[in-house]
Amino acid sequence: MQTSATRRVAFVTGASTGIGMATALRLADEGYDLAIAALSDGSLEETATALREKGAKVSSCYFDMRDVAACVAALDQAIDALGRIDLLVNNAAVPLLRAAMDVSEEDWDWLMDANLKGAFFLAQAVARRMKEAGHGGSIVNIASTHGITALKDRSTYGIAKAGMIHMTRCMAVEWAELDIRVNCVAPATISTPSREASLADPQKKKFMIGRIPLGRFGTSEEVAAAVAYLAADDAGFVTGHTLVLDGGLTAI
Repeated sequence: MQTSATRRVAFVTGASTGIGMATALRLADEGYDLAIAALSDGSLEETATALREKGAKVSSCYFDMRDVAACVAALDQAIDALGRIDLLVNNAAVPLLRAAMDVSEEDWDWLMDANLKGAFFLAQAVARRMKEAGHGGSIVNIASTHGITALKDRSTYGIAKAGMIHMTRCMAVEWAELDIRVNCVAPATISTPSREASLADPQKKKFMIGRIPLGRFGTSEEVAAAVAYLAADDAGFVTGHTLVLDGGLTAI
């Protein structure tokens, strides 16, 4: 049983809804205090309230993942509030559904800065703080099966997520000597509030489910459970790994 003096601290981005919110709540159940982040206020305070009801200390911050200085400032704010960082969950991301031939340079920069550049430099800053503090820790990046398999109109998003998967391997190899484990979760379609509108089309929903052998979408709670495992001591010999949660999609 962790005491208030020994509780670990997790920093979860994109925590206002969906996977990020579910992950923060699961980590609170695992005994973490939480720094939670989102692009804007929105429902982040709903997450914070639920976390406090679970007995976690909470620090909330708002920043754009495209702004590296803001990412680092938010991290330092979290450390000032909660004392340390033991786990980063790089979850925040933006979607783009567009044919490769129609992707503009502005589209490319907008998505890559949010989904890959920001995640890289936030992980770098976390690793530096862990090194300075003299303790190891864990980083879990949230990628996607779009980074493993190709699908029409998802090229830019898929390329960014493929980059995140390889970024995970590179960081794991470099930071192993610091006792910093870096792993990745790659979900297929997850049923979240942000997906409700796109899945309202019966034909599209039928197509998406038809690609998954288990015949259903995943849940945010299942992704959260995977993150909790990779961050736990039980996964102490796991680093550089991508845990695929896809109902069998990539086995086809």
